[in-house]
Amino acid sequence: MFYEPKNDDHGLPYNPFKACVVPRPIGWITSLSYDGIVNLAPFSISNQLSYDPPFVFFSGSGTSDEADSEPRRKDSVVNAEDTGEFVYNMATYGLREQVNLSSKHVPKDVDELAMCGLTPAPCNIVKCPRVAESPVSLECKHHATLSLPSNRTMGVHHVVIGEVVGIHINDNALTDGLVDWIKIRPLARMGYMDYTSVTEVFTMKGPKGEEFSPGKIGESSKSKLWDKV
Repeated sequence: MFYEPKNDDHGLPYNPFKACVVPRPIGWITSLSYDGIVNLAPFSISNQLSYDPPFVFFSGSGTSDEADSEPRRKDSVVNAEDTGEFVYNMATYGLREQVNLSSKHVPKDVDELAMCGLTPAPCNIVKCPRVAESPVSLECKHHATLSLPSNRTMGVHHVVIGEVVGIHINDNALTDGLVDWIKIRPLARMGYMDYTSVTEVFTMKGPKGEEFSPGKIGESSKSKLWDKV
């Protein structure tokens, strides 16, 4: 089959696009409003952008109530832009119910960490808290926001890019000095209302058979190591 997204003429029960780019890591974003209210929200359009220095992004849609008004920005977008910071927490299978609950639309004065029964943990560089129960949290400084057009009337996507300035990894998430994905089971979004988590990992050597030794990293091997992890 073939269809043009602008025409939405796929003839299927549901638009298949999101099911064609999978799995997508869920950026579980914590941020603070100017009033000090904690916001927590999951974004299934999120990922790394680069690694030296490291950048991540999350993308949220917004709509307008009136034709001549600016599209509303999601609270996470507003907070990241207004305060200049946010935290990208790893969503896991064990936290799936809390991740789902945190997607609920609630008034701006609701502390969504508390609503989900989660524990706020202090960060080292940014002011907003991280999710203590998450095995990995990335402290981020807001770098830029891109606005993408929408085919829907009065719609827009705000892509928030942040530089990672601090990384928290729970010691229990490590095995032999490496992040253990099988142990922590990162959560990812598929298409439709479907999710998945990491339950199997396999390793392949590069085309030239390159390997890296975590305990023997020199300047010459730094870039190769980063490309592999």
